[in-house]
Amino acid sequence: MLKNVAVLLLDEVHPFELGVLCEVFGLDRSEEGLPVHDFAVVSAEGPELRTHAGFTITTPHGPERLEEADLIAVPAGSHFADRDYPEEVLEPLRRAVARGARVMSVCSGAYILGAAGLLDGRRCTTHWRHADGLARRFPKAVVQPDVLYVDEGPVITSAGTAAGIDAALHLVRQAYGPAVANAIARRMVVPPHRDGGQAQYIARPLPRDRCDTVNGTLAWMERHLDQEMTVEQLAAQAHMSPRTFARRFQQETGTTPYRWLLRQRVLLAQHLLETSDETMDTIAGQTGFGTAAALRHQFVRSLGTTPNRYRQTFRGPAAVPDVA
Repeated sequence: MLKNVAVLLLDEVHPFELGVLCEVFGLDRSEEGLPVHDFAVVSAEGPELRTHAGFTITTPHGPERLEEADLIAVPAGSHFADRDYPEEVLEPLRRAVARGARVMSVCSGAYILGAAGLLDGRRCTTHWRHADGLARRFPKAVVQPDVLYVDEGPVITSAGTAAGIDAALHLVRQAYGPAVANAIARRMVVPPHRDGGQAQYIARPLPRDRCDTVNGTLAWMERHLDQEMTVEQLAAQAHMSPRTFARRFQQETGTTPYRWLLRQRVLLAQHLLETSDETMDTIAGQTGFGTAAALRHQFVRSLGTTPNRYRQTFRGPAAVPDVA
């Protein structure tokens, strides 16, 4: 059942994430034969709220409106990671789950669900920039930083910004079937389902600030990503025994030489896919994967999408097509 939807706002709400929820659940599309929701925007902090963009929003609805909702959605807001939330915000969320309703967060809205205890023992996600902070603040939550959204029964969490569209359309698809979700997606001019997760959007070069003894070897590895490497060869570069090198490498980088090398090769492949028209075979050679098939395999394992789809995402459909 998804008839009654309430969006819970706090001060400094982000307008885009709020707009996503209004667009999916709040518009009357009955002339197209699509379902109409009893929709309300609810303020937990008075009738007038500031957005982080500098304008204000007014609504007549207070927290009491949450009690009748089948779905309570919480969009992102500024400083949500650092705020404390009053019980008059958290308790309606707990009661909603207890009575069989669903709750949903977009981006940093997950912090409010976490403060209500609704992420404890559940898989969840948020914007990749907030994932570590969410895990630290709510250690009982099982944070999955690489996905677009997570559906854990009554609790749905989405990654940053536009991933709220993916999660909202997922709920529509569950409630009404794919035809309705596809029709709403067409009206919004968005895909009804996106391949891969938010891993493909994360900017995450590996830090070297604590790499005292292997820093020179890391630089050498980066310059020779197209070559095969063994631990023995790398240890010789570092003037260590293989066992000592492997131990120091793990201590200073937090990962193994193989995993570090694989991540650097994927990062280079991402860069080449975004900035060049090279074929998949050429990129595979330049990144040390050897073949387009091996590149595709490791790319999908790391980022959840194929090299071709990644190129189309970050360069548009006019990018040179290739087999991968």
